[in-house]
Amino acid sequence: MLKNIFKKKVVEEKKEEVVEKKPKKEIRKVEDDGPEKPKKDTTMMDAILASIPNPPGVGDLVEGAVIGIDSASIYVDLHPFGTGIIYGREFIAARDIIKKTNIGDKVAGKVISVENKDGYVEISLKEARQALIWSEAEDAIRNKLVFELPITEANKGGLIIGWQGIQGFLPASQLKTDHYPRVEDGDKDKILEELKKLVGEKISVSIIAAIPKEGKLIFSEKSPEAKNKEKIIDKYTVGEEVDGTVTGIVDFGIFVKLEEGLEGLVHISEIDWALVENPKSLYSVNDSVKVKVIEIKDGKISLSIKALKPNPWTEASKKYKKDDTVQGVIIRFNKHGALASIEEGVAGLIHVSEFGTEEKLREQLELGKTYPFKITLFDPKEQKMALSFTGNKK
Repeated sequence: MLKNIFKKKVVEEKKEEVVEKKPKKEIRKVEDDGPEKPKKDTTMMDAILASIPNPPGVGDLVEGAVIGIDSASIYVDLHPFGTGIIYGREFIAARDIIKKTNIGDKVAGKVISVENKDGYVEISLKEARQALIWSEAEDAIRNKLVFELPITEANKGGLIIGWQGIQGFLPASQLKTDHYPRVEDGDKDKILEELKKLVGEKISVSIIAAIPKEGKLIFSEKSPEAKNKEKIIDKYTVGEEVDGTVTGIVDFGIFVKLEEGLEGLVHISEIDWALVENPKSLYSVNDSVKVKVIEIKDGKISLSIKALKPNPWTEASKKYKKDDTVQGVIIRFNKHGALASIEEGVAGLIHVSEFGTEEKLREQLELGKTYPFKITLFDPKEQKMALSFTGNKK
């Protein structure tokens, strides 16, 4: 009997062990298999979502085929997002484009309303065209494209150029040397006069900045040249003698091309030792000239022709001294008085104070006539001479 009781107890204990072990096994299965199921579901959902394109929002560009045209509307298939419509003000604004549009043509529009009262996506052809133009402008900047465009207007800062229906600005500083307004002392009125001469001409330009929000388009005529100019200038040194070609003649000097992309100025004071009244009387465009580099500064090169000729002041230092009496020809009047040439390239100033007024000075001294003078100051190194009239005053 005791044996049976013990046996029964053992069986009951084993049953309890089985009951205790069973739930433990089930929990372990949940822990092992549980995380894997959501992982498979999430990946599948991501794939499904990724395959569905996002619906267009306001401001997005959309494209579709024209499926209907009536007297006041155009309908565009925007599958899978429904039908787009161009009507009202947008239809009127784009009428020039619409005239050339047929059923089946693909058109691009800019979304201005994702769903109107009739369930259509409202789009604008005109705004889309503007967006595409600005996109083209950005592409042109990236690809460094060059356009041949007409100049429509000029102002004191530069030129106005039209491109794709947009007015762009070409600053004077971005003009090549051939077109840059050659004006002494930066007189803005004179700059404007020179720039106006370019209106109507076509020039090759590139877009260097496009700001759609501000409607700004900036052009440059010299961007390729500007990158190379510094390298070109580095080849030259002060004191070097080079051959060049006259490319421009202005009141204050002549411009000389040294090589492609580099032009320097020979100021009127550096053309000759003698007084030069009009550079055009000495040079013409395309003349070949030999020049000397006298300064390289701030990306500009200054040249001299007279520096290649003997300095007359050197010889004059051997002939003249202070208090000498000399004969001089009146060659110019200025605000300080009159200039008298003693010999070619050597001139002295007769100060207006010697006569009291400019009017009295001009009454006494006439252009082209010779008078006696006394040298009161002589500095050949600085090329300075002051004279005093010794003739009979009227």
